[in-house]
Formats: sequence, structure tokens, C-alpha cells
Amino acid sequence: MKRAGNTIFITGGSSGIGRALAHRWHDLGNTVIVAGRRRGALEETVAGRPGMTFYELDVADPDAIAAVAQGLVAEHPDLNVLVNCAGISGAEDPTTARDLSRGEKMVETNLLGPIRMIDALVDHLKGRPAAAIVTVSSGTGFVPYPAAPTYSASKAALHSYTLSLRALLGNALQVIEIIPPQVATDLMEGLKDSPYSVPLDKFANDVMAQLISYPSAEEIIVDEVKPFRFAERDGTASDLVKAMASATG
Repeated sequence: MKRAGNTIFITGGSSGIGRALAHRWHDLGNTVIVAGRRRGALEETVAGRPGMTFYELDVADPDAIAAVAQGLVAEHPDLNVLVNCAGISGAEDPTTARDLSRGEKMVETNLLGPIRMIDALVDHLKGRPAAAIVTVSSGTGFVPYPAAPTYSASKAALHSYTLSLRALLGNALQVIEIIPPQVATDLMEGLKDSPYSVPLDKFANDVMAQLISYPSAEEIIVDEVKPFRFAERDGTASDLVKAMASATG
């Protein structure tokens, strides 16, 4: 992915990781369009940033995705980068019967949202120079957090989908997976205050440094997520899951 001169569309760009990356890409001289569910947060994201625009979008709504994609291509024909960052999480206890509506919403948002967004824009992107699709997965897609099993499963599935997409697209466009560790955001209650959370600015800076230093990278793996990303290779996945289960139990 080239450093500047892109036209980038970021779902989940109204807060957290999405907003932080949007601002850094904009600072580098890219045209940035963000999307999210909350208009007020979107307005805050673009405030004071000339040329940065937004769409209101719930990626769990397939009709809304289709409408926004159509508008994007019409209004921003130079669009060459799609960043799938929208996501929701939440604690669950799968050991007892419960209301599954929240878990179903996670799958709809975290997995079907990116799949539908990619499907809506991939033909356009294949026709653009220096095009890229970026997915934002999670270290919990490699070592699940037992207290958030559906979230973890949705990110594991997104990683799998990204691998398939990269193989099938070949040289048609670049497919990049950003793999966050636990980051100090509002994704789940307590993350901002947890001593185990990586500060948001540090994470975003580290991601951008890797993207700039390694423009052909397939995965962006910051230091803090390496124990998760390589846990299966290192034979530590089972112990990590058990340790997290004990910590939350």
C-alpha cells in the first residue's frame, strides 16, 4: 500500500482504531472517507480536517452497504483502498442458555459486514491502480478470549476469509490484515483503563510505521500481538486460553 495519494474508505472510522488510522492516513496526504453508525462521532472525526468526509453506515445492514458503495463509486471514482475496521464485542457466557441476539449481531457486523463490503467494492477496486483491501482482525482470532467467544470466533473467521481473498485475487490488488492486540478503546468495558491494553496512539503509530516501512506487507503484526499471532506455531495457544479463562473466571 502506498504511503500517500490514496483515496481510502474506512468503516468503523468514527472512533477507536478506525479514527486513529484515518487521522494518520489523512496527515500523510491521503483522501479519507470514514463511515460509522453515529453521526455526531463522525462529525468529530472529520472536524478540522479539510477534505475528509463521512457516510453514516451500519455494516450489519446489507441494503445500507449497497447504497453507500454505489454512492462511493459515483462520488469518489478514485477510491482505491477499502479498510474494514467496523466491529463490536461483548462478554458472554456460552456455558448456559442465554439471549443470542448480541452474539448474532457480532457475527453480522464483524464477519458479514466486511464480506458484504468487499463484495460491493471489489470489482471497482480491481480497476484502480495501487488498490488494496485491508481487514482489521484481532489477536483473539488466533488465541480466543474465553469471555468473548463469539467476538473471537468472528475474528478468526475474518482472518480465514482474508487468506482466501488474498490467494484468489493474486496480483489484482493487495490484501492486508492488521492484527491488533488488546488496545485501549471503547470496544469493551474496561479496555481503556486496563494495564494490559496498548495505548491507542502507540498502536496506531506502530501500524503506520509498518505500513510505511513495508508497503508490500500482507500482515501488520505489532510487537504486543506476536505471542497471540504465533501461539499455534510456538505451542502456547492452549496455555494462553487457560490463563485468560482463569483471569476472567
